[in-house]
Amino acid sequence: MCLIHAIGGAFTKQPEELNSRLSVKASDLVQRAFDDIDSVRLVDHHVHIAGLGVGGTEAFVNRKMLTWRHPFHRLKLKVYMSSAGVADEDKADPQAIARLTRLVASIKGHGKHRLLAFDKHYRRDGSVNLEKTEFYVPNEYVFELAERHPELFVPNISVNPYRPDAIAELEKWAARGARVVKWLPNAMGIDPSDPQCDAFYEKMKQLDLILLSHGGEEKAVEAEEDQKLGNPLLLRRALDHGVKVIVAHCAGLGTNADLDSKDRKVVDNFDLFMRLMDDKRYKELVFGEISAMTQFNRSTKLRILLAREDLHDRLVNGSDYPLPAVNLLIRTRPLVKQGYINADEAGSLKEIYDYNPLLFDFVLKRTLKLPSTSKGFPASVFLTNPSLSV
Repeated sequence: MCLIHAIGGAFTKQPEELNSRLSVKASDLVQRAFDDIDSVRLVDHHVHIAGLGVGGTEAFVNRKMLTWRHPFHRLKLKVYMSSAGVADEDKADPQAIARLTRLVASIKGHGKHRLLAFDKHYRRDGSVNLEKTEFYVPNEYVFELAERHPELFVPNISVNPYRPDAIAELEKWAARGARVVKWLPNAMGIDPSDPQCDAFYEKMKQLDLILLSHGGEEKAVEAEEDQKLGNPLLLRRALDHGVKVIVAHCAGLGTNADLDSKDRKVVDNFDLFMRLMDDKRYKELVFGEISAMTQFNRSTKLRILLAREDLHDRLVNGSDYPLPAVNLLIRTRPLVKQGYINADEAGSLKEIYDYNPLLFDFVLKRTLKLPSTSKGFPASVFLTNPSLSV
């Protein structure tokens, strides 16, 4: 268990203690992060909540994660549970939401955090593939949580376009106020370029729904053939239907075939994402979401995002919680080495992390600077984007 917590939830202090016990240096860093932020418009677009179905939530994880006969999957669940503040799997669902609620509520001027539902993996014939379903979070569950804590959370639905009732699901949840649909194509078996999605896109356009879709490689997916579904260029079909698309993580990880080249050469997913961003046809339609971009395996791409000030009005913030609480992924030393932050800032950020990993993620992104300059992400990246109206 000590090893699991060292990898996962390595925090040792309580979030409620932060405001009274944080050092002066760290407190000043937090204050600077919020200086030009309108808390009414502050938003985190990418917050995961998961569960094991405790208390009738109907959430579940892949059965491989529940037994040590599959040690990698079991360890992965243990790390995620640790990061989410779950000490007892028999109480997983209530403990996970209690921890998240405490983290958000203890942040002064916390704004709204958009909770992500997560649909199952479906085959093109409409049948469910539970073997490839990593985890499942029902739309009803995130709506219930948002209704219970309206000052903290907003629900984002997830609807796989291959499910037989996909159109009806969009209509149902849009009528209840849903504005964003979450996809992770690599994990859900979705080909965003599939003509079978056309009716789905048309309904999204009609209902003025926004697609928040993972871009790039997904580490939770084992099957290498599914990684091609994270190719950002596949999202052109949605864009061509006039659907607004937020590409999660700016597709900052992995490689894929360049579908525009005759030889289908393999290039960085991030470069394919930037091609979409630079395409004048999609200027009002495609947006980049910066969650996980500070992680050690994506941070080299930050330099481009910080330098491209012409794109800042189409970047939005997300934490990808609970990933900011996975200690193995949080490495400030590479960010210092690459010149994004200085050593003093790194020390203060580590202190903040020990109290509240979610606040750490926000303050880190507000502190980042383009190396050798004073240019960081503007406040607008962290506020409700008027072009998205969510």
